[in-house]
This record gives sequence, structure tokens and C-alpha cells, in this order.
Amino acid sequence: MKNYTTVLLIAAILVIINLLSSRFFLRADLTADSQFTLGKATKNILKDLEEPVTVTAYFTEGLTNPQVATIRNDFKDLLIEYNNRSKGKVAYEFKNPNEDEALEKEIQQKGIQPVMIQERNKDAYQNQKAYLAANVQIGEQNEIIPFIQPGGAMEYALTTSIKKLAAKNKPSIGFVQGHGEPPLQEMMQAYQSMSILYTPEPVNLTASIPAKFQTIAIIAPKDSFPPQQFQILDEFLGRGGNLFLGINAVNGDFSTAQGTALTTGLEGWLRTKGIQIENSFIIDAKCGNISVRQGNFPFPMQVNFPYFPNISKFSDHPITKGLESAMLQFASPITFMGGDSSLKFTPIAFTSERSGSINVPMQFDVQKRWGGNDFPMSNLPVAGVLEGNISGNVASKIVIVSDGDFAVNGAGQQQQQKQPDNISLLVNGVDWLSDDTGLIDLRTRGVTSRPLKELTDSRRSFLKYLNFLLPIGLVLLYGFFRFNRRRSQRMKRMQENYG
Repeated sequence: MKNYTTVLLIAAILVIINLLSSRFFLRADLTADSQFTLGKATKNILKDLEEPVTVTAYFTEGLTNPQVATIRNDFKDLLIEYNNRSKGKVAYEFKNPNEDEALEKEIQQKGIQPVMIQERNKDAYQNQKAYLAANVQIGEQNEIIPFIQPGGAMEYALTTSIKKLAAKNKPSIGFVQGHGEPPLQEMMQAYQSMSILYTPEPVNLTASIPAKFQTIAIIAPKDSFPPQQFQILDEFLGRGGNLFLGINAVNGDFSTAQGTALTTGLEGWLRTKGIQIENSFIIDAKCGNISVRQGNFPFPMQVNFPYFPNISKFSDHPITKGLESAMLQFASPITFMGGDSSLKFTPIAFTSERSGSINVPMQFDVQKRWGGNDFPMSNLPVAGVLEGNISGNVASKIVIVSDGDFAVNGAGQQQQQKQPDNISLLVNGVDWLSDDTGLIDLRTRGVTSRPLKELTDSRRSFLKYLNFLLPIGLVLLYGFFRFNRRRSQRMKRMQENYG
């Protein structure tokens, strides 16, 4: 009778837990960077929703690939949290396009295409088309997520899609033209990211900057600025406007293998603000590669090119929070000369511990064998933030990166994808300057690279022994608990028999 009552009690508890779990969604996030906890930006956007949102998730079912099942489950969990946080304004449903030809044709016309994944069939692998996509809709407007990526990128894609549809009036961001700057279509990755929250527009400095621009950007100018245009910039900063500068102080020409100084007048204007961008090339042992033909070898070989520093050291700043690696081309050291106590300069990105600089003019030698003595410097600033009364009595801000091409893709067929963190560096800077920092954390939340070899020896040893000893310890702990429980029961029975 006692056992029967216990079984009934356990069954009743399980039923109650299932009923509660269907109404209340709860999970513990034990990840180091809280990847499975909704970010502040997401919570604010969901709280301010005025219209209902419908998310239709398109996932192929019946696949054996465990990664597809994981992505589907994670996305469903995320949608449940969005539904709870928005108090029901975010509704969702899942559909399987592989079972409905009409539906499959419909979503392909919307821009959703299947991806090919490997499925195990008996003893062999075969490619199987699968859908991992979603459509976000508010009213008559919709936004497609063509491929749902795992991790933090999942929340960023969903939140930005909702934000893009829900936004009524987007602030304008001006991109200065007229000095050889690349047009917006040559920064397509950055343009698409910024278009979620802003309206990027070209702007000329022939007259005062329109009041609708709170932030403007000058990216990779090649020609000189007339003196009167610096007055226009000063007036813009004087009214509290903010400026993003990505400028080249040096120019590397692969056709002549020469490195020279590049003068636009901006470097002199910055010196009046206390910022010195040196006329020298940064070199870094941690760098990118270029293709070089060597001897009679028919194919180009990849060789290290220290003039392309791979930046992975960032300060704790909203612009660089979550960034892991940005690749620069022909960058220069940035120095703050000080002098004005009302100004504050904060370096936000640095070279590695093995770096240096080479003054112009100079000649590139792609065959050079680099050694430790070539990199006598460390932690040279390549990006920074200037804050304070830069021009006049109203506070303003300037973000400076000493490489103008870091976010430029190129033109036409020569367009190349930039590293995600290159784009995030520009877009985060615009967010911070525009006082709309909500999506910075989400954009850089998904971990892109965390190599084990970059962990410290002590950390690597700790993780290795933890993975090895933890399961053994848990088994021993359970055995010890079970042994003591049985001994206690045996002693109790002996006392009862004794009586």
C-alpha cells in the first residue's frame, strides 16, 4: 500500500510539472557569455511592440542530422521566450516545406532557398536539401531570415528583423562624398547592417550639414579637403554632432611595391584636436596573408604579410565589446598628444605584443623572412575615441580608425566579403555615436572563433582535467551516496530485528 501511494504521488507531481511547463518556460543559462539569455535590446524592443508579430519558421523535419534538430529546438525555445516576453504579441508556427510542393515554391519565390546537408543512410552519406529559415511579418510587411544560424546570431537575426519592421522613423546617417570616398554600394555589408536602424545617405560638405544628421562618417578619402570644409566639420561638432573617421595616412601600391604617405588635410585638422596619425606602416607578426607566385610554381602561394595586421586586442568599450578579430590593411599608429584637459581620448583597438612600424617612403618585399627583431613594439593603438568639447562648448564625439578600407568591399565583380568584425566595428561605432547602442551586444554575441590554442596553459589544463575527472567524480559521488543509503537501511533493519 505504501509503495502504491508513493507511485501515485510521483505520477501526480510529474503531471503537475508538465502542466506548469506548458504555461511557464524556464531554463538556466550556464554559458560564459549568456548566449541563451535574451539581451537588453531584445527585451526593450519586445516591450515597445505596438503591433502583433507573426514568425513562420520553415524547417525540414525527419532528418537524422543532429545539428538541424539542435537549431530547430533552440529557435523554438527562443520563440517561446519572445512570446512570453512580449505578452503574446509575438506568435509563431512551424512548417515543413518538404511535405508541400506549393509551400516550397512559395517560399522560394520569397527568397528562401534550401541548403544541402549530409545525411547518413545506412553506411553512406548523401546530400539532402533542408530548410532552416523564417519569415517575420508585421501587418503587410515581412522580413525574410533565409538561413537561421546557431548561437547568438539567431537572436540578432530575429530581433533585427522585428526592429526593422517595427521602426517608424529611422535616423539618417551621412556618408561624406566628394574626396574619392567609396560610394555606399562599395560598402554593401555595412550598408545592409546599418539599414536596419538607420537611413544611410551620401552628404557633401559644400554647405552646412543638414540638421537631420546626428552622425556622419568619412571613410577612405583619397583627395584633399578644401579649408572651408573643415570649418563646416567644426560647426557640425560644435552643435553636438558626432563623426566616424576611417582614414588612410599611408598608401600601399602593389603595382609598384611602394608605400607612401597619403595627405588629405584631415590629419592636420585632427592634430588641432590633439590626435596624431603617424605617416608610417604598422607591421604585426599576427597578420593576414597575400597570394604570391614563387619561382616556377604554377599556383600562387599564401604568405604572411605583416602590413595587414590582424587585430584581436580590444579595450572594454561598447564599440568593441564582443569583437574577436578585425583585419586591417596598411594601418598607422594613433597617438593622443593631449594638451586640452576637456578632451578625453580612449584607445579601443591595439596591435599584438609583437608589432612595429616602418616610416614612409618604403619598398615592400614579399619575399622577406620576418624575425622577432622586426617586431620590437607592442599594443600600438589603431583605433580610438575622442570625447569632450572638441569644437565649441557642446560635447561631441569622434571615432577614429587608422585604416580607411577596413569596411570597404570594393566595386562590381571585385567585391570581397569582409570579416564580420570589420563590419561590426563600423556599425557599432555608428550605433555608439548615434546613442542607439541597443543592438551592439546582439551583433557581436555569436562567438566566431575561440581557438583552444589561444587559451592559457593553466586554463587548458583545467578544462582537460575537468572533462576527464568530472564524470568519474560524479560516479564516485553517486556510489558513495548509494553505499551510505544502503548501509543506513541495513542498520535500521538490524535494529528492528533486534527488537
